[in-house]
Amino acid sequence: MNMAPVDWGIVVAILGVMVSGVLLSRNYMKSVADFLAAGRTAGRYAVSVASGIAGLGAITIVGLLEMNYIAGFSMTWWGFTMSVVILVLTVSGWVIYRFRRTRALTLAEFFERRYSRNFRIFAGLIAFLSGLINFGIFPAVGARFFIYFCGLPASIPLLGLAVPTFPIVMIVLLGIALFFVFSGGQIAVIVTDFAQGLFVNVVFVIIVLYLFVQVDWTQIIEALAMAPQEASLINPFKTSHVEDFNFWYFLIGIFGVIYGAMSWQGTQGYNASARSAHEAKMAGVLGNWKGFPQGLFILFVPIIIYTVMHHPDFSGLAASVQGVIEGVGNEAMRSQLRGPVVLTKLLPVGLVGAFAAVMLAAFISTHDTYLHSWGSILIQDVVMPLRKKPLTEKEHLRLLRLSILGVAIFIFFFSLLFQQSEYIFLFFAITGAIFAGGSGAVIIGGLYWKRGTAAAAWTALITGSTIAVGGILIHRLPETLFRAVPLDLSRMGEIGWEVLRWLYNINGQQYWAVAMGASSVLYVLVSLLGPRRVADFDRILHRGEHAVAEETEIVNAAPTRGWRILGMGKEFTRVDKTIYIATYAQTAIWFTIFVAGTIYNLRHQVDDVAWASFWQKYFYVQVVMSIFVIVWFTIGGFRDIARMFRRLSEMKRDTHDDGMVIREDRDGDGAT
Repeated sequence: MNMAPVDWGIVVAILGVMVSGVLLSRNYMKSVADFLAAGRTAGRYAVSVASGIAGLGAITIVGLLEMNYIAGFSMTWWGFTMSVVILVLTVSGWVIYRFRRTRALTLAEFFERRYSRNFRIFAGLIAFLSGLINFGIFPAVGARFFIYFCGLPASIPLLGLAVPTFPIVMIVLLGIALFFVFSGGQIAVIVTDFAQGLFVNVVFVIIVLYLFVQVDWTQIIEALAMAPQEASLINPFKTSHVEDFNFWYFLIGIFGVIYGAMSWQGTQGYNASARSAHEAKMAGVLGNWKGFPQGLFILFVPIIIYTVMHHPDFSGLAASVQGVIEGVGNEAMRSQLRGPVVLTKLLPVGLVGAFAAVMLAAFISTHDTYLHSWGSILIQDVVMPLRKKPLTEKEHLRLLRLSILGVAIFIFFFSLLFQQSEYIFLFFAITGAIFAGGSGAVIIGGLYWKRGTAAAAWTALITGSTIAVGGILIHRLPETLFRAVPLDLSRMGEIGWEVLRWLYNINGQQYWAVAMGASSVLYVLVSLLGPRRVADFDRILHRGEHAVAEETEIVNAAPTRGWRILGMGKEFTRVDKTIYIATYAQTAIWFTIFVAGTIYNLRHQVDDVAWASFWQKYFYVQVVMSIFVIVWFTIGGFRDIARMFRRLSEMKRDTHDDGMVIREDRDGDGAT
């Protein structure tokens, strides 16, 4: 066992706090809309922190430790340009603002209003299946982490039999997540995810500071300098030989952020939970700040792990780590476990327990959110539209819970039987692309282009999912099949074989790029070449005579032109404007550093010593900003949770607000 009694006490205490939050929130859950979207009552800080930790699950932490162990500092440099893209998306409210104005409880409900009911069912089914497969490895990665990090035995004696620990740990963890989501739906998910998010951020900062006392900066730079010359972990201009997590991975990711806004439905409950479109937009802007503590951890801790595994001063420790992971499954599994095992060797009693509690919180936050999302999508977007008769509220809630239970059972057996063979983030990319590869064109076209048609939506989604499924299947073929070209091929046959070989060799991220490009082109072409249709955006987005008064708070009826150019409209208070200006300033500073540094590097040969000095200063800035953000978001978040409970206790529920679309609400062209 790697955990002392003090460590186990910390884990139990944090679990107790989370359970208390569930018990507190369950009394406020009184309708289907409450279960699905917290009655649309959540404030910006609560949404930002809770959705952030929901997206940063135990599997994501393991995956990021794995990715940045390979990429080092280099990819962070190119990430500075990503901050500009994210800024533009968030300050404009790209996709999320318009979606929230539709008042749809799920994305596919919007698809029915915009395209057709048949397309809603198809899109809901594809989203559900894509998410289910993607979600399938989550329990396995989480359980494997806890077994090796906590030092649990491989089996437990039970009734005279040696029962494997792996499935038992998965059952316990999934059981906790199910209790959370069953008790209070999205209300409980937001409350517990918010509390977990605050705890995780604090522990992340403490762990990073402790590790930097244990491992000297000089040792870090010496270890990173051992990497091959063109696969530098320090100098971002010497990374041409970095495999998988390189410049192209990053470039595809930039386009994916724009194209795939809100495509991934794992946290779909948060898309409809904000109390207004403006609050949803502000939550997105706050996302430019909330990531500082998490970014600090996921960048610097993998680099410390790399140092331990490569620097001669830690050779004994590295050997003991190798001894632990040597007999584990395949290389993909060993890669996932390397970081957690190193941390068990470096962290003292107390911090071991704190990190275990962090991973438990991260596991639960992602699992209760994803269980809620995929279970809800199946009922809301596949089962309900197929019914001719609406469900009663009691029947509806019972079906949602049964669906969520079914998702939990599936991912348990999937994790038990599936053998993962590639990096976590590459698996995410290709399985996520089953839906996200084509859905971006459908979402953007549906929200911003009146000419987009149902036929185009069908074409784009089928194209994206076909490419992604093809990628999954071709990667399951044996490698020996592609080592030699079959004899007696015609010229066309040779070309086809080379294309097949290329498709086998590209990774999940590149398949996602192919799916996004093909779906976008076909959506536009089919819309332009087919019958002309024009959507009624005023009705779909509740504008003009269709506006919902309680969701639009006018602060300044006629904002000056300067504010409007910066994305600040009639709903902006002074505080909102301050947050926007500060966000612009923060992003501008880092982007200026990136541009100046890039130009200088192209003209001069900057050595690794200079880059090491830059990254050291970057570390200090990240620490200061992380502490500031924790204090700021803690104050704002607790205020939001209190206000959410007050709104839920005072509001009148509409029993018809359950996601069912009546004919008058549909604006699709009827094409199926």
